[in-house]
Amino acid sequence: MTRPAVVVAALLTLQAGLLAWSAARHSPGVDEPGHLASGLHHWQTGTFDLYRVNPPLARMAAAFPLWVGGATLPDRRLFTTPPHRPEFVLGKAYVDDGGEPAVRSFTYARWACLPFAICGGWCCYLWARDLYGRPAGVLAAALWVVCPTVLGNAQIVTSDTAGAALGVAAGYAFWRWLRRPGWLGAATAGAALGLALLCKSSWILLLPAWPLLWAGYRACRRGGGWAKQAVQLAAALGLGVHVLNAGYGYEDSFLPLDRLRFTSRLLTVDGDGFRVNRFAGTRWAGVPVPLPRNYVEGIDVQKRDFELGLRSYLRGEWRREGWWYYYGYALAVKTPVGTLALAAMAAASLFLASSKPGAWPDEAVVLAPGLLLFGFVSAETGFSHHYRYVLPALPFLFVWTGRVCAYAGPWRAAWRAAVGVAAAAAAVSSLACYPHSLSYFNEPAGGPARGSEHLVDSNVDWGQDLLYLKGWWDDHPEARPFHLAYFGSVDPRSVGIAFTPPPRGLDGPRPGWHAVSVNLLRGFQWPVADGRGGTYFPDDHEYAYFLHFNPVATAGYSIFIYHLTREDCDRVRRELDLPPLE
Repeated sequence: MTRPAVVVAALLTLQAGLLAWSAARHSPGVDEPGHLASGLHHWQTGTFDLYRVNPPLARMAAAFPLWVGGATLPDRRLFTTPPHRPEFVLGKAYVDDGGEPAVRSFTYARWACLPFAICGGWCCYLWARDLYGRPAGVLAAALWVVCPTVLGNAQIVTSDTAGAALGVAAGYAFWRWLRRPGWLGAATAGAALGLALLCKSSWILLLPAWPLLWAGYRACRRGGGWAKQAVQLAAALGLGVHVLNAGYGYEDSFLPLDRLRFTSRLLTVDGDGFRVNRFAGTRWAGVPVPLPRNYVEGIDVQKRDFELGLRSYLRGEWRREGWWYYYGYALAVKTPVGTLALAAMAAASLFLASSKPGAWPDEAVVLAPGLLLFGFVSAETGFSHHYRYVLPALPFLFVWTGRVCAYAGPWRAAWRAAVGVAAAAAAVSSLACYPHSLSYFNEPAGGPARGSEHLVDSNVDWGQDLLYLKGWWDDHPEARPFHLAYFGSVDPRSVGIAFTPPPRGLDGPRPGWHAVSVNLLRGFQWPVADGRGGTYFPDDHEYAYFLHFNPVATAGYSIFIYHLTREDCDRVRRELDLPPLE
């Protein structure tokens, strides 16, 4: 191995260690029980209708060690027809019935997903190296390794990091085929495309994007061989679709259009008081769809969710729809300033005659998939919730940012120093937040402690810090009785925390020890465990009064802990125009 490759291998080994440690320290996030239980269900039954909104590869990889170890699922009656989401019902039952051992099982599931992160970093290195040289490859890999969005999401059981890793792998394989067309390259690109499709349904965008990129690339490069390359590209796309179908065991593939169960307005029409398949009774009714039923219906269910609209939050404002600029804003506040500076330098280098980048058609192939996905997600404004939806676009940005290493002008030494300082600043900023990388916000945004002022949900609080709260609770026996309002899918009693809910709305504040998830502080509506085996549903801002107090401690950055005295409570009750305590 060359020295740069050794450096990258060391960086990826470091990342694997960081991810393995944080995976063992965090409680299951909100969606994780659904992902893991569904993965087990896929292995045990060979069917895929339990969880159709996301393809199955990542959750099956996560569930594999548990399935081999003989893990079982609770017996629950589930409704699997669209638009039902039974995966979350089964996931909650898996954790509730299994208790603390079930919570701990997520560590092994998360470790099983670490190879996805390694794959993503290595592909960033290879692609940037081939475009701009070995230093660029090292920089691109380093940006992936220290990226807080990657560190936060690669250690939980979701499809986003796997989609990012295999998406950039597919892009790299496709670009290599463009540079040197051949049957082996086409087969490699097709196989990588299929795996990307099996991780993230949004990568279906690549099916029309690749032919367009190929046509543009060939038009710029000129030369012959168009017909042969067109056949190779068609074979690559066909292989990708085959790998996707094979991943589903060809379950209900090639069904006629009118047999698919659509629920979105886009794919249905009014029919006697209910929505029916738009294609039923039309000339298109019998056209076979060369994709698995659950893959197509999952995309439709997700589209329906966007059409219905969901409450979304940005900078203190709640509304029943999202913002077109939401993900751009999230990128600005959740990316280290050093990384943003490097991206700005990469953009500036476009205008520097002394830079030595790759040809612009090559760079277009690098940037197009990420920009296409980012724009596609941003255009769906029915709701704006999770920055991780655009995580698959980030490795393409990192690869392209490697072009800063190609500058060779008169200020070369100063330029390289600036690149080094920016890269080091990105690493320090990100690792200063570790292992709570899911809650990362950069310094201009106020850091992770003020993250909920900007965004909520999985951007800061995904229920991941319950085990940290348990550690604090064990270390502070004086904090009894303990009042807790926790945002998550796990009942805190499963990890041994005895609690009752804090006073709500006009009944609070009251003296005592209280812990509240920041999502609930900001008015997130979520069923909250009541400490007795049931749940309650707090209204908007019923716990917002805690924002008038300073927490005495935190569990990660997602749960704030308060010790309120009578004097504190009387002061805030006066501020809120509430009657004094009796």
